[in-house]
Amino acid sequence: MAIEILDAGMLQKMFLAGANRIEKKKEWINELNVFPVPDGDTGTNMTLTIMAAAKEVRQIAEPTMDNLAKAISMGALRGARGNSGVILSQLFRGFTKEIRDCDQITMSVMADAFARATETAYKAVMKPKEGTILTVARGMADKIQEVAIDCDDLEEGLKIVLEHGDYVLSQTPELLPVLKQAGVVDSGGQGLMEVLKGAYDCLIGKETDLSFDEPAVSKDERLAAVGSAREDIDTADIKFGYCTEFIIMLEKPFNEDREREFKAYLSSIGDSIVCVWLDDIVKVHVHTNDPGLAIQKGLSYGSLTSMKIDNMREEHQEKVIKDAESAAARQLEEDQAKAQAKDQPRKECGFISVSVGDGLSEIFTGLGVDYIIEGGQTMNPSTEDMLNAIDQVNADTIYILPNNKNIILAAQQAQSLTKDKEIIVIPSKTIPQGITALINYVPGQPSSENEARMTQEMSAVRSGQVTYAVRDTVIDDKTIKEGDIMGIGDSGIMAVGQDIAKTTADLIDAMMDVDAELISIYYGQDVTEEGAAALAEKVESRYPDCDVEVQSGGQPIYYYIVSVE
Repeated sequence: MAIEILDAGMLQKMFLAGANRIEKKKEWINELNVFPVPDGDTGTNMTLTIMAAAKEVRQIAEPTMDNLAKAISMGALRGARGNSGVILSQLFRGFTKEIRDCDQITMSVMADAFARATETAYKAVMKPKEGTILTVARGMADKIQEVAIDCDDLEEGLKIVLEHGDYVLSQTPELLPVLKQAGVVDSGGQGLMEVLKGAYDCLIGKETDLSFDEPAVSKDERLAAVGSAREDIDTADIKFGYCTEFIIMLEKPFNEDREREFKAYLSSIGDSIVCVWLDDIVKVHVHTNDPGLAIQKGLSYGSLTSMKIDNMREEHQEKVIKDAESAAARQLEEDQAKAQAKDQPRKECGFISVSVGDGLSEIFTGLGVDYIIEGGQTMNPSTEDMLNAIDQVNADTIYILPNNKNIILAAQQAQSLTKDKEIIVIPSKTIPQGITALINYVPGQPSSENEARMTQEMSAVRSGQVTYAVRDTVIDDKTIKEGDIMGIGDSGIMAVGQDIAKTTADLIDAMMDVDAELISIYYGQDVTEEGAAALAEKVESRYPDCDVEVQSGGQPIYYYIVSVE
């Protein structure tokens, strides 16, 4: 039977099914990333983005196209992380703008929504690159326009569109040589396909589970969990009031049939049941309104030990009070911080910087940064994080330093959502660029002049970072094995080895030119001060005409961050 229209209720289910699918596939999508670095990757960023929207969508009891559109758009926009997450949020934004005023979605409306989604996403990226999620989105948008001319059946039409999307995705290595060399398709494009395939499966009835599964646990882990199972129970609406636990020391024959019979009985008198049979003991956990019935049944199999009965309603009341007190304390701290910021005389300008590691954060604070956003390579801050930081800085003009190329779009998205302050995003791609930009800020000069100067000066900085490979790959004509040390520069992987200090020195060699005057070395939390000093001494002996500065960055994952100016 043809499906010619979608109502808001079905769209809600399809969106949640799409979110569910990418959440389950995120680690696989992460592994498609070209660079084998231990970062928060594409799958993680896209999942966190769509989950921020899914949280809003799940709360809608009576869905309409209008309230769904608002929940999807704003949830994804504010929760967007990383370039792939921001682009995904922009695709949702364009799609929902098109459907917002519709009572139902037909094939024609769907085609227009795909087109608007793609147009919106392309506009959000200053320099769109083909061979990415954008290419996959545009390929499907073009295809659905063609299909919608003669097809009214959403099931049939969308199947054709998704098949074409898979084809376009398969061609991304032909558009981006780096993908071809690594033998992978674009990870962002793959993420988009997973979202849409989850939604389509829901449409045709294949995807019916809209919950988000917990990881499977072993029998031993279930045993260990018996004692603490009640900690994970939501007691906001308590149907059975007593948490009852005991161990049966078996004195009568016990087999699988008896185990099934016992579990069935426990199910008839309560819920939240854990019943594990191991040799001559049975561990039991049940929530019931009559613990005596569970105990009496247990006694029919043997003697009991380790008995424990707790009144959950009483505990819940105490928990509610404690949680409320904790939440109130946290809210008070936040309100006090905001009030303190707003009570300060409004400044002409302020600074927000993304940083990771105590040493680097201290450097930024010393250069005048008002608010540090914790994050970076290992966890890209969201647009929401940026907006919260903007709210904390009481200034007419605020400069944001993302210090990571994968965070710039999220900062720009926060810029577009802020109306009461002038937000200037300095597109710093690395920590050293951010430091140089701050050094070149001149108080009292117009913001446009400072923006131009800071951007120009930081562009002259050559940056590098040293970390380890998390998988085997071939990239930039270099064969890399899992565990190898990599020196990554602005243009790609510049050094590979097994020794951290030697690979860092090789990276600096590759970054040097005749105009270099200053080499800065920031060592991470896994490097000792003595090790960093020894490396600096080696670099100084090799480049005696350059100043070499060494500072503790304290950053995780990256042994060294270096710059050459």
